Amino acid sequence: MADEKAKAAEDAKRKQDEIDKRKADVQRKKKLRLLLRKKAAEELKKEQERKAAERRKIIDQRCGQPKNLEGANE
Repeated sequence: MADEKAKAAEDAKRKQDEIDKRKADVQRKKKLRLLLRKKAAEELKKEQERKAAERRKIIDQRCGQPKNLEGANE
């Protein structure tokens, strides 16, 4: 009878260990996903800024710098 209780306790501990391991894996995966999302957002922002700078450069090349219209006659 003591052997059965010991075996039951060991089985319960093993199951709890498996549950804890799964929870740790889930948490690790969540953190990795979060980091990947942050990295992707940073890359997207950098790409948008690069495209905007390129667009401004092309507009400046085609149109020239804006003229100062202060003091110009209407």
